[in-house]
Amino acid sequence: MRVTMTSAAARAGRTNEDFTGALPTAAVLIDGAGIPGTESICRHGVAWYAGRLGGTLLDLLFLAPDRSLPALLAEAIEQVTDAHRDTCDVADPISPSATVAVLRLSGGLVEYVVLGDSVLVLDRAEGAPLVVSDRREVIIRQSYLPAFEAAAEGSDEYHRVLRDLRARRNRPGGFWLAKDDPRAADEAVAGSCPVSELTGAALLSNGASRIVDRFRLTDWPGAMAVLTSNGPAEIIRRVRQAEAHHAVAPDDATIAHCTDFGEA
Repeated sequence: MRVTMTSAAARAGRTNEDFTGALPTAAVLIDGAGIPGTESICRHGVAWYAGRLGGTLLDLLFLAPDRSLPALLAEAIEQVTDAHRDTCDVADPISPSATVAVLRLSGGLVEYVVLGDSVLVLDRAEGAPLVVSDRREVIIRQSYLPAFEAAAEGSDEYHRVLRDLRARRNRPGGFWLAKDDPRAADEAVAGSCPVSELTGAALLSNGASRIVDRFRLTDWPGAMAVLTSNGPAEIIRRVRQAEAHHAVAPDDATIAHCTDFGEA
């Protein structure tokens, strides 16, 4: 398959904590997550975690094409956790974590797994696109909005609320991300559909999916049409314009656009 990828840091000079990569039959997108203070917990940092997890997933996808995607994700989480368990406090609530989206072509199927609020869009030959995302973090975060709005951004109280939110990661009744517990992969949204039903697919970090789910600049059929005609960079350009217009803090934005499934 053909994969076109674009990734942009939130601001010039800032480390991009997203990762994307591809094989001839698979694509991976990782959206790293961390808050101020993470560096005191993990000397490697969020970008390292995202890149290491993404690279490990690509290796496993290549070496073990017959294993299920949730099983590969669980092993990747375990391998990356083991890589810094002896030097970092991997169990601390603010240690690096990430959301994940993976797509794989296998035996006439497009298989996928999504963990967290990254977005996978499957563009179908007939009907509306199928949009796959795990909205649990978004729903839980909404309950914290009054507390966030009452605290000055960057203040001690703001960070206390943020820590409390992050403490609900990978807990029953909370939300699930890739972090230090491979069992999180069991909570991922997984599925498949026949390749013959699809014309393309896109993996987006939540900084890129803002074009639809935050700024409402278009719908998912419209976003997929932009990807097909102008490529991922145009989506990110429009998101940056909307962030500036609405005075919204920019986020790392990453897209992997997959097409030509029949050529894999």
